[in-house]
Amino acid sequence: MLLFYPGDETPICTRQMCSVRDRWEDYAATGAEVVGLSTNSVDSHKSFAEHHNLPLRLLADVNGKVSEAYGARSLIPGKVARSVFVIDRNGIVKYRDVRPLGLFRPKDDDIIKAIRDAQG
Repeated sequence: MLLFYPGDETPICTRQMCSVRDRWEDYAATGAEVVGLSTNSVDSHKSFAEHHNLPLRLLADVNGKVSEAYGARSLIPGKVARSVFVIDRNGIVKYRDVRPLGLFRPKDDDIIKAIRDAQG
């Protein structure tokens, strides 16, 4: 599962990632690999993950190529759209939730259900 978010240490993103952390047992129970991506640097991700004790891997899409390839671009120039992509074992995107303004975060229950549904 790819979880794109606009930025480290921003209010909504921090709440979103801490919510994933708080529901980590539920995510882990699906067996899915959960990865967060933003255009922040590796150093920024490391600090963010340590500060909030985040259990998921954070990847730096500093040039925006991954988010662009997935169509996860924000209406705010240079930012990633708050997005969730659930990809099955065959590499097929089974669930897509892209929020170009990103004012509201996806609900963990909806994401966990999408992961389970993709597992068929």
